[in-house]
Amino acid sequence: MNTSSIPATVFETQISSLPLIARGKVRDIYAVDNEHMLIVTTDRLSAFDVIMPTPIPQKGVILTQVANFWFSLLQDVTPNHLSGKTLDDLPVTAEEKTQLQGRSIIVKRLKPLPVEAIVRGYLIGSGWKDYQQTGAVCGIRLPAGLQMADRLPETIFTPSTKAEVGTHDINISFEQMQQQIGAELAEQVRSVSLELYNRAAEYALKRGIIIADTKFEFGLDVDGNLVLIDEILTPDSSRFWPADQYKPGISPPSFDKQFVRDYLETLDWGKTAPGPELPPEIVEKTAAKYREVADLLTK
Repeated sequence: MNTSSIPATVFETQISSLPLIARGKVRDIYAVDNEHMLIVTTDRLSAFDVIMPTPIPQKGVILTQVANFWFSLLQDVTPNHLSGKTLDDLPVTAEEKTQLQGRSIIVKRLKPLPVEAIVRGYLIGSGWKDYQQTGAVCGIRLPAGLQMADRLPETIFTPSTKAEVGTHDINISFEQMQQQIGAELAEQVRSVSLELYNRAAEYALKRGIIIADTKFEFGLDVDGNLVLIDEILTPDSSRFWPADQYKPGISPPSFDKQFVRDYLETLDWGKTAPGPELPPEIVEKTAAKYREVADLLTK
């Protein structure tokens, strides 16, 4: 993608031509009409569910590029929320269009499910901590003696609640998810999520990338059909590891925002808002990681 005409950094959009619906951790969402919304991926970065005050240049453009690539590649698995409309279909000014260029999608309005679909192929992050304490991940028993970052015997589905901005997601059992959204729909979400992950993991491995885990979000259309929404398989929603540097027993080097998390873990910071400013070298190294993984996956 030619990014020369795209602003280097967009921390927060100001689009007065459209009604603002919400600002999330990373995305600004605007109403287009009764059936469509505009989702803008900014350069904000969220870590430990806290928005950092320092943006990562072009991050939103890269995330949009990567998510759209996966939406296209995996569209035979399940429908997604892309509408096919472009910025030319919006009543925005030239200045506003500049803010939106390369980092926006126009999507169908859907009813989002109140859970996040998390799929894990490797034992890391909160899953590793859970396993150390209980021998299980979200109630799923695992063999004894696994190391940090070990590949799991089989891919597992571990849903969580969908937290508001500034609060933390909470892991829940599959049974709790069934109670929340219904058994049949929960089964469908699990099945589709596992297929999406397994297909993507196989593709990425051929490009030298291990997808350790990822999260998906889903909504329902007016007919009750399941639709993939939000972003998918980006460095923000997934842990990407270089396959040639992978070794169980340690936290592998990473293409994603784990790089920022590792830096934040060295600070005396309580993981609550406001987040600390990120130093320039962390910003540039993180931006380079995002660019690198996008190139490996999509070119």
